[in-house]
Amino acid sequence: MKTILLVDDEPLMLDLLSLYLTPAGYKCIKFPSAEDALVYLESYQTDLVLLDIMMPEMDGWEACREIRKHWDIPIIMLTAMSEKPDIVKGLKIGADDYISKPFDEEELLARIEATLRRNKSKNGRVAFQGLVLDLNSFVLQYNKKEISLTPKEFAMMDLFLNHINKVFTREHFITSIWGYGVSTEDRTIDSHVRNLRDKLRKAGFPADEHLVTVWGVGYKWAGKV
Repeated sequence: MKTILLVDDEPLMLDLLSLYLTPAGYKCIKFPSAEDALVYLESYQTDLVLLDIMMPEMDGWEACREIRKHWDIPIIMLTAMSEKPDIVKGLKIGADDYISKPFDEEELLARIEATLRRNKSKNGRVAFQGLVLDLNSFVLQYNKKEISLTPKEFAMMDLFLNHINKVFTREHFITSIWGYGVSTEDRTIDSHVRNLRDKLRKAGFPADEHLVTVWGVGYKWAGKV
């Protein structure tokens, strides 16, 4: 389970974020001050930080700089400061992404997943019953035989294998893989999933047992975690 550090001086916002993220499989640690969050980071491992900017005492800008001095942890600024200069400043001082309040829940989850994917270790590999997804070489193998995938198909496999049994809506794929605001139809997603199934079958992998259609919702990768 991935751990996300939530840093915001508004208790209601901390509770709202936890309400969104916990059902998605994330462990949420909440702090109303940046100072307390930094103390926590000195002793505990965290996979990602969601960081507000407008906070008393130490603001998000300073907190981001301090985190970058000591840790290579993904940081997403989540703030009401949505002007372009603010976004540029956040990215320049070390934030990996910048999301403006109010935010869309689906987009928030997709951006978190995208940030975590980009920050996986260089030796990152994901394995599942003979399948090996190599995140460095962007290669998928089954029983040591390579399965040729398009970049979009590879990104789908990355989502599936890192979130076993989680149901992904078509909208989630569009936002996470194609990009927020990109005009893509549901049938495009269906076509990519169909092609992915065909390639897995041809390689001898029992795709129909694992790449499952959840009717009326989307798709999931079924299996034991």
